[in-house]
Amino acid sequence: MSYVSPEDIALAKEMDLLTYLQNYEPQNLKRVARSTYCTREHDSLKISNGKWHWFSRGVGGKTALDYLIKVKDIPFIEAVETILGRAAVKPPVFHRQKDEKPRELLLPVLNDTADRVIRYLKGRGIHPVIIDYCLKNKLLFESRDYHNAVFIGYDPQGKMRYGNVRGTMGDYKGDLSGSDKHYSFAIPGESDTVHLFESAIDLLSFATLELLEGRDWRQNHLLSLAGVYKTKRTDVVPIALEQYLKDHPGVKTLRLHLDNDEIGRGAAAGIISGLNGRYQVFDEPPRYGKDVNDRLKMKIGMMKKDDLSR
Repeated sequence: MSYVSPEDIALAKEMDLLTYLQNYEPQNLKRVARSTYCTREHDSLKISNGKWHWFSRGVGGKTALDYLIKVKDIPFIEAVETILGRAAVKPPVFHRQKDEKPRELLLPVLNDTADRVIRYLKGRGIHPVIIDYCLKNKLLFESRDYHNAVFIGYDPQGKMRYGNVRGTMGDYKGDLSGSDKHYSFAIPGESDTVHLFESAIDLLSFATLELLEGRDWRQNHLLSLAGVYKTKRTDVVPIALEQYLKDHPGVKTLRLHLDNDEIGRGAAAGIISGLNGRYQVFDEPPRYGKDVNDRLKMKIGMMKKDDLSR
């Protein structure tokens, strides 16, 4: 029966995963951002700031030993021997990652009132109760310069980390400088279900529909994505969703309300594939119209089905 001493175990635990991969499996390492890596075997296994997390499996750690045991399914003693054996043949060159400072979100000068944003959202069919909730909870602002709607995303510590800008005149869309797309616009709930949307407007539209149906629109988590893009990959989980699931480990069910177009349908398929059975997922695009806001406008008589063919 194999045996490793406590000293050997302590020595094996000193090696972080990035150092291990750079020294012994460089072909399996891929940089995805300035200080973030993933493995070529598992796109959802991210390595950053001295830690790693495999989002599609909900496991993580710091050391190479954790990785060999949890990801490679190597028995503990064999994993220790693997690290020490490779280090004996080729002493590792340690690569310490610098701690990445959180980006500073640059808010525009805010208007004293939100009258134009309120008028704009009402024109999209959003219920005044939903708008008032967002304003009171500092999820929504109006900029002073162009009177844009500014939707804010927060991290678990309550710090503003993301801002999405939507023009109230014209079709302008964009993110505030310094936005961290891990923390998109969301209204947290109390249940184990997340409803997912492409945009803040769709999220507010769904909340309005729930309110009009007499349901508790605050019960479930509501999350909008910081952009959905066409990609050749078929297993992409957006970083805003990955982060939200990490921050809310009690979530068990996802309901996808992405757009009725090629990009939206592709994104929904990618999420379902990327989550790989970890959650119960329902794909629920609007039956009519391009998006949830179209569905709301048809519900309240602001749009007819005939308008869709024009």
